[in-house]
Formats: sequence, C-alpha cells, structure tokens
Amino acid sequence: MKVVILAGGLGTRLSEETDVKPKPMIEIGDEPLLMHIMRNFAAQGYKEFVICLGYKGYVIKEYFANLRIHINDLRFDNIQSEPLLENQSLIDWKVKLIDTGQETMTGGRIKRIKKHTNNEPFILTYGDGLADLDIDELVNFHEQSGSLATVTAVKPPARFGALEIEESGKVSTFSEKFDSNSNWINGGFFVLEQQIFQLLEGDLTIWEKEPLTKLALGNQLSAFKHTGFWKPCDTLREKRELQELWEKGAPWKNW
Repeated sequence: MKVVILAGGLGTRLSEETDVKPKPMIEIGDEPLLMHIMRNFAAQGYKEFVICLGYKGYVIKEYFANLRIHINDLRFDNIQSEPLLENQSLIDWKVKLIDTGQETMTGGRIKRIKKHTNNEPFILTYGDGLADLDIDELVNFHEQSGSLATVTAVKPPARFGALEIEESGKVSTFSEKFDSNSNWINGGFFVLEQQIFQLLEGDLTIWEKEPLTKLALGNQLSAFKHTGFWKPCDTLREKRELQELWEKGAPWKNW
C-alpha cells in the first residue's frame, strides 16, 4: 500500500524557517521532519511513497537526489573523483516526488497524484505530524469498516478539524474548526479507497472541507481512535517541543 504525503503547503506559522525551506524539511534532531515520518512508515513495512510537492519543492528534490550523501558519513580521497561513503545506512524505499502546483489546495494535490496510486487503496498523511501509530492496525480497521475513508482520531490541542464519532465507529459529522463539544480531532493519518477521487473537483478543492464533510454525511468516513503519542509541527513552539522530545528519546521513533 502506497503512502501519499502532502508536502506542498506554505507553512506560514513557521515563517522563521519556512522562508527558506518547505515545512516538512524543518529539522528535528539531525534529519528533516519528512524523514522522521517516512522512517516511521518504513520501519512498519510501508516503503513506497508519493510526495506531493509545491512550495519550494526543489529543496525536497535536492535532498532525495543526494540522500546517500545526506544520511552517511563521507571520506574524500584525492585519487577518487567521488566521495566514499562510510558506515552506509540502507534505505530501500521507492519514492516519487510529484510537483502538484504552487497554489494547489490539499484536495487538488491528492487529485493530481491519482495515477500514482495504481488504482488501489492508499494511505494519506501530512508532512508535518508525528505519531507512534500502528499502521497495520489502522489499515486493518479500515478494511473491516467497509468505508471509503478512515481518519485517525486523536485528542490533542483544540484547534484541528473536529470529529463526532458514533458507537459503530462511523464519523457522523466533520467540522474544519474545533467544536468544544467534541473530544476527538483529525489526526491526519488516513486510509482511502479510489472512490474518494470522485469528490475532488480540482486544484481549489480543500480535502478537509467538502470531501470529508460529504464522506461523513454519506456514512462513508470511519474513525480509528489513536490514544498514543501524536503531535503536529505547525508553530515554532511545537518545533521546539518536538526537538526536546527527540533529545529525551522521541516517542515516535521506531527505527
């Protein structure tokens, strides 16, 4: 199952760093946030990625074009024209970097990569959130739900899309803004069937608005409740908090 990662937004709340790089390339520890997300998936056996690029996408392209240099120690020998890699780390992933437009909204970015999903169910997440999520459990839950889409529900700070979840596990309503009456919010890890592409009209479609609302109203959006670690990196404060967690052992690290 392929993992689609949205990595094209402007990251305006983190302008201190995103003036020169896209938000997924902000470093936590010694690697970009995007690498933390991908390493977490890969450690669980999900090693095929489709990265939706937009704002400063060339930074991500450069990083992966030179990945072996970025993640390994180097030794230079005057006789050799190329640097020699030492203590090589094995990255056996398949990664597609797709330009989905500078101004394209989240739903539009998803629509643009349809042909790269091989007409199969796929996982969708954002390039700015970390979790100790069991991906197999999420996928199995989705398959048993019979829904067109499954969203991971979490209980963090009250400023993300709010979910109302029925006892059956179906999402009855989806609201982009937080509702104080709801205990669960959108955690940003989805499993999606191919039919969701029918809800994506074009570049201006925002995934978190009409498509998810329609899925909820049609009883086709299920919620996988995750009570473990989850944290976004949307502000400088959150970036610093993730850095502190990394130094203390990183609850999302499984590699």
